[in-house]
Amino acid sequence: MKLNIMKTKYIWLLAGLIGFSACSEEADFLEEEVVAVELPALTAGSADFSNYVALGASFTAGFTDGALFKAAQENSFPNLLSKMFANASGGPFTQPLMADNTGAMAVGSSVLVPYRLIFNGEGPQRLDEFYTDLGAPAPTITTDPTVNLGSTFNNVGVPGAKSFHVTFAGYGTLNPYFGRMATSAGATMLGEAAKQDPSFFTLSEIGGNDVLSYATSGGMGVDQTGNPNAAEYGTNDITDPGLFGAVLTGIVAQLTANGAKGVITNVPYITSLPHFTQVPNNALVLDAEKAANLTGFYQAVAGIFTQALIGQSVPPASAQALAAQYAITFNEGPNRFLIDVPVTPSNPLGFRQMTENELLLLTIDQDALKQGYGSAMITPEVLQVLGKLQQNIAITPEEGGLVLGAVSGIDDQNALDSDELMAIKDATDAYNSTIASVASTNGLALVDLNAILIQASTTGIKFDNYTLNTALVRGGLVSLDGIHLTARGYALMANKFLEAIDATYGSNFIASGNVTKAYDYQINYAISLQ
Repeated sequence: MKLNIMKTKYIWLLAGLIGFSACSEEADFLEEEVVAVELPALTAGSADFSNYVALGASFTAGFTDGALFKAAQENSFPNLLSKMFANASGGPFTQPLMADNTGAMAVGSSVLVPYRLIFNGEGPQRLDEFYTDLGAPAPTITTDPTVNLGSTFNNVGVPGAKSFHVTFAGYGTLNPYFGRMATSAGATMLGEAAKQDPSFFTLSEIGGNDVLSYATSGGMGVDQTGNPNAAEYGTNDITDPGLFGAVLTGIVAQLTANGAKGVITNVPYITSLPHFTQVPNNALVLDAEKAANLTGFYQAVAGIFTQALIGQSVPPASAQALAAQYAITFNEGPNRFLIDVPVTPSNPLGFRQMTENELLLLTIDQDALKQGYGSAMITPEVLQVLGKLQQNIAITPEEGGLVLGAVSGIDDQNALDSDELMAIKDATDAYNSTIASVASTNGLALVDLNAILIQASTTGIKFDNYTLNTALVRGGLVSLDGIHLTARGYALMANKFLEAIDATYGSNFIASGNVTKAYDYQINYAISLQ
């Protein structure tokens, strides 16, 4: 079947992809002498890899492209690590594999978890929607979350799990990913990991979901800092750092009770991921005429509001000063969008222009942005009112309300303002301080995911003949959902674990050449198209 789905507006993206492939920085070996280097024999140092157990959330599970599916699980960083550990007397490593590569789960005809994302030639698209556009049936979903796999697994990675979920009895009734692998109705993630008596463990991204759901909801949750009662939390709330610390300390105490060694990771600044950076907040690009018209509109907004305040007995000078914030000036070229903010005495209309560091979410309706979302929705009726104002014709309160109603700030769920960003950063910093302390106290290796993501989002990271960065699709590190990693990204992560293990336990995976290579584990995206 030959598909013709290319559209001109995405030529830039494909050109970038071609450039990304062409710039793989492969060595020119045609004119260079190949010198054989004898590598040292692999040693495990003081670590015992005979029974490796991984505990964590979506990264540990291998979540990729907005879903968990069999091929992605095989590229999970714990599975990649287990292959290296096998060379140092490591034992078998089992995972609760999904039944297919759709990424979806269903009970009968009811789809409970959606299909994974693919790159369709234009951008990310759900697999089932791609098939619908072709006029073909989507691949059959064969993973039923109500079917328990009936065994313990070395990989206890559960997408969506927050820190306090790791010790929550019966979490499998709330999370279908854990429900598939839980050995009893009252099982805990920690219990499933600890009962295997691991000799070595990884504890990754504990704390990530404690801020992620808040961020992906546009800050629609509550910052629960100071409230250690998780029973009072909503789905999108930020976990209290005190509760996080108590939970983490308990997790590590149980995992190390038998003398096991391990690796723990800190929490990256998730707002550096493309889910939050891909859509720039200054993408309101205007020509000179549109900039002038939009400036005129907001001058009218300020004038109408001034008169409304005066009508409420506010002194004219005070009314003008308060309304002046709404006389926003727009320029030819890029301009920042407007966002809705809480109504306060100092901002009674509840909107303002975004500041430089505030963020838009990848999930925002970009077609709506082109239609005036984030600036103004100016209808013919509004234009008539504006025409009267230009002619100094008095307007009615109802007509003034039409103009004020045309203001179209971006809703809170589509953006992260400065206060929300600070809440995320403060919680992340508090979690990471605790993680560093717990790792040091227990002699654990520490992988600084935060520093790795900062490097990837700024200078990029050279790995496997590529320079990986956090650009969506073209960057090579982050998958199509803008949050989770690609196969190459998980291979990089596995190698960072090996570096930390070498430094802490005296092994020599890196020096001996026992490292993961991303091209050995690339996901075959055609697998679901066959």
